[in-house]
Amino acid sequence: MVQKYFDPKLKIFALNSNLPLANKIAEAIGVPLGKSSVDRFSDGEIRINIEESIRGDNIYIIQSTSAPVNDNLMELLIMVDALRRASAGTINVVIPYYGYARQDRKVRSREPITAKLVANMLQKAGVDRMITLDLHAAQIQGFFNIPVDHLMGAPLLADYFINEGLCGDKVVVVSPDHGGVTRARAVAEFLSSPIAIIDKRRPEANVAEIMNIIGDVEGKTCLMVDDMIDTAGTLTLGAQALMDAGAKEVYACGTHPVLSGPAIKRIEDSPIKELVVTDTIQLPRDKQIPKIKQVTVGSLIGAAIKLINENKPVSPLFQNTFKSN
Repeated sequence: MVQKYFDPKLKIFALNSNLPLANKIAEAIGVPLGKSSVDRFSDGEIRINIEESIRGDNIYIIQSTSAPVNDNLMELLIMVDALRRASAGTINVVIPYYGYARQDRKVRSREPITAKLVANMLQKAGVDRMITLDLHAAQIQGFFNIPVDHLMGAPLLADYFINEGLCGDKVVVVSPDHGGVTRARAVAEFLSSPIAIIDKRRPEANVAEIMNIIGDVEGKTCLMVDDMIDTAGTLTLGAQALMDAGAKEVYACGTHPVLSGPAIKRIEDSPIKELVVTDTIQLPRDKQIPKIKQVTVGSLIGAAIKLINENKPVSPLFQNTFKSN
């Protein structure tokens, strides 16, 4: 049983994107969720009411900006405005999955940088701090002029595979592209395993083509590591390429299970034996298939909130000694 956390100034509020995770975070900290309501006017506009005094309190709002991303983002912005006008002491947003992160730079002429746009909106609304997990690009932290605590899902995912006995030299950790090498190396260090890289090009959004595999995967159990899994095209193409290169079996893991469009069918039809994801995004029932296993980040985020509230470093949470249970 989790001990009650004695700080009357710490309050946790949840919006609609991921209530099960919000409840796990509140339970891990030892505080009840704050009282608020979210409903809509007849034309669809969002209406929020905070149903308790929060004057001078340190507020943490739990809200992933996952699908429906625009609704969830507007809920968050309106909640921040309500808290600021109600004289909250500090407003801290906990965004387990940070949406609009894939447009983090201009690749072609006349493109927006939406990751920066969202950062601007959050700061302008009145946010004092952001806590998030596995940003699509780590440099997005630099888009903010407020503190950003960027947590890692790698220790939790690695812990799952260690408990399954999938570690050491018999496993090769595979990055699905060059951009994910740092992430794959972090998991490989936890597992004491070598790494390989899939050389991939993307001719257009949500379309991937496998070119080459860099590294020895023949006869090995391969573990593909990614930050987000959207249409699962990269993952499933990569898994097939690994099997064609002589891999014994393929597992996969990712922090954010976006799983849009044909993702579920692709995963079911692929050679992937098991896909392990976290609960930064709530999975609807139709996406809860036997191949997909979820580990919770509730205790990780709860521990981060307590450390931040006590002005302590969060660096211990980046070690593989941190467990999800």
